Amino acid sequence: MVELTLPRNSKVKEGKQWPMPKNTQNIRQLKVYRWSPEKGGNPSLDSYYIDVQDCGPMVLDALMKIKNDIDTTLTFRRSCREGVCGSCAMNIDGVNKLACTTAIEDIKGSINIYPLPHQKVIKDLVPDLKNFFDQHKSIQPWLQTNTKEPDEEWLQSKEDRESLDGLYECIMCACCSTSCPSYWWNSDKYLGPAALLQAYRWVIDSRDEERQERLNKLEDPFKLYRCHTIMNCAKACPKGLNPAKAIASIKKMLVERAIAN
Repeated sequence: MVELTLPRNSKVKEGKQWPMPKNTQNIRQLKVYRWSPEKGGNPSLDSYYIDVQDCGPMVLDALMKIKNDIDTTLTFRRSCREGVCGSCAMNIDGVNKLACTTAIEDIKGSINIYPLPHQKVIKDLVPDLKNFFDQHKSIQPWLQTNTKEPDEEWLQSKEDRESLDGLYECIMCACCSTSCPSYWWNSDKYLGPAALLQAYRWVIDSRDEERQERLNKLEDPFKLYRCHTIMNCAKACPKGLNPAKAIASIKKMLVERAIAN
């Protein structure tokens, strides 16, 4: 019989119960993942209580309320607060989301908040995304041309420009990649949905002149073909994009190229 055990210090324990606000009937509980490299040991779920009448409407507002008024040691990323930067991506009630665009009232019961899954945790809700951004860098996400640069701009037809819709809007929040089981198990080799979506964006850009070289770099058993079209990526994307479709399109281009040759 196979015996499976969790790694040491991986079990999440019950943490500190912070006091409830007094003289209010609009209280919501947030159970937040806490872990500090200085303390080590097992992570915990601390319970906080906020008055929703004294807080903004989004989960990020609640976390900022906690940070400012209850527990200054709580650590998380945030920036634009408008669903543009992707900084506040985290796992909220079991789904990867942006805290700044997730309404408190849309979540029933206690609000459970964890860092993005299957990533090394730096502290509390902050995952280490170095590998994620290194993979994005590896696909060379910039225009590559051999012809002389124009005096003003690289022109593109309206149709060619529209072909990039649903691709360029990616904010690199990592919600899609960290929701993908294939990425969980093969993130050292598999580029993941976000990087491959961006790769496809440059492969089909009519102004780019390195399409074949880009395809050559993607034609790999692990970089591309670990995608099994589970579709978690499309479900998790806060911008409504479909990385799985882009990945399938890359595969189709490689097959058509092989047949043509």
